[in-house]
Amino acid sequence: MEWVGFEELFGEVVVSVARELQRVAGLGGFRAAVAWQNRPVLGSGVGPFLAWVPSVGGRSSMPRQREELVAHYWQRFCVKNDTIGFFGPVGWGRWDLSSCGVSVDPGVGFVAASEVYFASWAIDAVAKEIEADPAIRAWIPPRRLSYVRADGDTVLLPGRPPQDISLSDSRVLDLCDGVRTAAEIASALSISEPAVEDVLTTLQRRRLIVRRIEVPASAHPEQTLRSKLERIADVAVRDRALAKLAGIERARDRVRDAGMDADALVDALTALDNEFASLTDSAATRAKGARVAPCRSLLYSDARRSAVATVGTAILDELTPLGLVLTSARWMTNRVAERIGARVRQVYRRLRDERGAVDIGSLWLACVPVPHPEAAADVAAVQDELRARWAPILGAPPGSRRVHLSSADIAAAVREQFEEPGRGWNIARYVSPDVLICAEDLAAVERGDFELVLGELHVAMNTVGASLFVMQHPDIDSLLAETERDFPGPRVMPMLPKEQPPRWSARSRPALVRPKDYFVGVVDYTGDPGRPRNVNAADICVEERSGRLVGVLPDGTEFDVLDVFGNALTNHVMDRFTLRADADHAPRVTIDKMVVARETWRVNASGLSFADEKSEPRRFVRARWWRASLGLPRFVFVVSPAEPRPFFVDFDSPVYVNIFAKAVRRLVRKDPDARFTVTEMLPTPEHAWLTDDEGNRYTAELRFVAVDQTVVESTVDGTAP
Repeated sequence: MEWVGFEELFGEVVVSVARELQRVAGLGGFRAAVAWQNRPVLGSGVGPFLAWVPSVGGRSSMPRQREELVAHYWQRFCVKNDTIGFFGPVGWGRWDLSSCGVSVDPGVGFVAASEVYFASWAIDAVAKEIEADPAIRAWIPPRRLSYVRADGDTVLLPGRPPQDISLSDSRVLDLCDGVRTAAEIASALSISEPAVEDVLTTLQRRRLIVRRIEVPASAHPEQTLRSKLERIADVAVRDRALAKLAGIERARDRVRDAGMDADALVDALTALDNEFASLTDSAATRAKGARVAPCRSLLYSDARRSAVATVGTAILDELTPLGLVLTSARWMTNRVAERIGARVRQVYRRLRDERGAVDIGSLWLACVPVPHPEAAADVAAVQDELRARWAPILGAPPGSRRVHLSSADIAAAVREQFEEPGRGWNIARYVSPDVLICAEDLAAVERGDFELVLGELHVAMNTVGASLFVMQHPDIDSLLAETERDFPGPRVMPMLPKEQPPRWSARSRPALVRPKDYFVGVVDYTGDPGRPRNVNAADICVEERSGRLVGVLPDGTEFDVLDVFGNALTNHVMDRFTLRADADHAPRVTIDKMVVARETWRVNASGLSFADEKSEPRRFVRARWWRASLGLPRFVFVVSPAEPRPFFVDFDSPVYVNIFAKAVRRLVRKDPDARFTVTEMLPTPEHAWLTDDEGNRYTAELRFVAVDQTVVESTVDGTAP
């Protein structure tokens, strides 16, 4: 009889949950956020869900799927610290060491400013359509491929024997800089334009040059394309090209003007898709699951939060444990640089013995997959050693759930294990920790009644230097000034692809670039050929000096070769820092008042029989029994190899238990032996301290950038002659 009563109560609860989810689904802000994320589900899922009348008997499979759909988006918008759109705006704060706690100026409204941006692939498609006009070809400058170099009557390409080329063709190739048109090349060589066109056709057929409208990577690729088109002297050709671009820009403006009005936004996004499809004769979205970067739609949106947080000494004084962690992160990047640097040096020596002179392009392609085929194994070995060195310092007893340490007690051991100056690639001097505050409210911080949590530690990267942050800063020049302090001399960096699955896109590209910095085009040439310090990889000589590899630029500037491999190195290490043992259970570790590792469980998916339970009430009860057996808290995050991103689970919520069970079933179907990771949610919802002008509370994290001041300068000559 108790079970019958429970089932009745369970039915009442799930119906009330469905009604609450309908309230959520009807919110204008929610619908606008879903329109940006996945507009079709508004019609196929959200609309029918709102039209449904919840009842115990009416909760068939489809209504439950729609409940889960709304709950899934709701947790992404409200629980996770994702920085995206108006529902995850960037907020800028400041230090005030004359104050103690944390204060918030809520500003006016939720968002102070927002903007919409074209995805790079969308503008590339428009450029391809424009260049289909035969009359525009004369205005497209040819560009020598970045890894191709002519040496007299020989062309040098990586991995191939030298190829013969006539001296006249070689002279044309040398002038294919991506800036000069065929007519300008003809004028410079005092030959006819038709003769140059014949040579360009030959060079293109030999795959030594490209001749297309190339739009450099930027936050506003449409502006760069417009500037290129405006340089066309033929008025009729120019106007035809600009008219095509103008149509899609007008459609973009309509989306921007729609703001958070869900209905207007849907109409504007639909009109944009139609304009794009009509112009390019191609789909306006890319298929989910395809090997593409995160932005599958034509546009994305970013915003700046109205609220500004001011952080005082109470937080600063408790960052000592962070210093210990950063010391070991520097050790980690040093070891990775040593291991992979040695492998790259072996490749260089082989190429030198085979070919004599070695350039960056040849070295890069010989190391594919960059930075080296053994890089993943090397990083894993360093990560294992990092954990092994931390294990005796942490001293976690077997089976313990909480480890409390004092920074004063372990500082000497940390220094003994990890202390050394930085010797990695140039951007390895950056480490970006995410710090969260656990406190009832800001008054508790003032009283000292709080705890800090170290979230992710992004190694070898300046996270706030990414375009998505920089474009939302009210004073970009101040960020460039900080970059100048970090790197007084010029940096050498690779030109990165516009997109690279699963995470790389225009939003994440480095945006704090100065005129003095050099960019090296290797395989992807995504910069402006007209920029003075953009250099082809084939034009950079590699030499070994005192046991280290240096690249010599055409102007004589020298730099450590690993700087060109820097982004590839960072991709391997940025999320690999962890103090946790690779075990079924790892305790929460607190140093002073900072949690440096949340409690974590690793679970075999095939052992969770509740996931296959057909009865929803029984599934819910059995899931809670399983939770109790492991001692899991009510709120957790789950990382599954079968899911694109971590997701939130509330074990008191039937709908989130259903979502969890489905994720487990998907993982078992994919790999019966797979494991997933469960991590305690910390801070928890009652710790939401960031407020708006109406008193609403929001989840938030403090994102810092630490700059290593011990770095051994890796640039042989930090200034250009």
